[in-house]
Amino acid sequence: MLFVIVFTLICIQRLVELRIAKRNEQYMKQRGAIEFGQSHYPFIVALHILFLCSLLLEYLVKSPSLNVLWVLLLTLFFLLQISRIWVIKSLGHFWNTKIIVLPNANLVKKGPYKWISHPNYVIVALEILVIPLIFQAYFTAVIFTILNMVMMLVRIPAEEAALKSIDHEEGNLEHL
Repeated sequence: MLFVIVFTLICIQRLVELRIAKRNEQYMKQRGAIEFGQSHYPFIVALHILFLCSLLLEYLVKSPSLNVLWVLLLTLFFLLQISRIWVIKSLGHFWNTKIIVLPNANLVKKGPYKWISHPNYVIVALEILVIPLIFQAYFTAVIFTILNMVMMLVRIPAEEAALKSIDHEEGNLEHL
């Protein structure tokens, strides 16, 4: 039952986030923002969809029980969700699942961005590890942690390059 609740919450959350991202994309593009990284974006979407499919399939096939540390892991999961909301709130209209850069926007330095450049990527990496571990879905945890690390080797440099390619003499934009 816990799996169904957590899995459903994750799916609903991702759908809500896609709506927020689409609204923010329209808002930013109306103000002259430019999109980058379109070639790798479908792979990010596929990675996240396949992660959820793998998690579900592994749970159904193996019927794994809860990890002995499930309370700790579930608590960490909920803390990660609070952190995710903090990231989205901190970036406001700048938050997106795509790389969309607004020329001459100021660098966001509030919320978790006071301390780290890419907090959302850290949160996602931890989620990809923690969620399967709650249910002892070790295959999903290992494979998708590795795949996500590979994807971040593409994504983060693409985002950094996009930020540098825009004239930011008055500041720059950190977004997701």
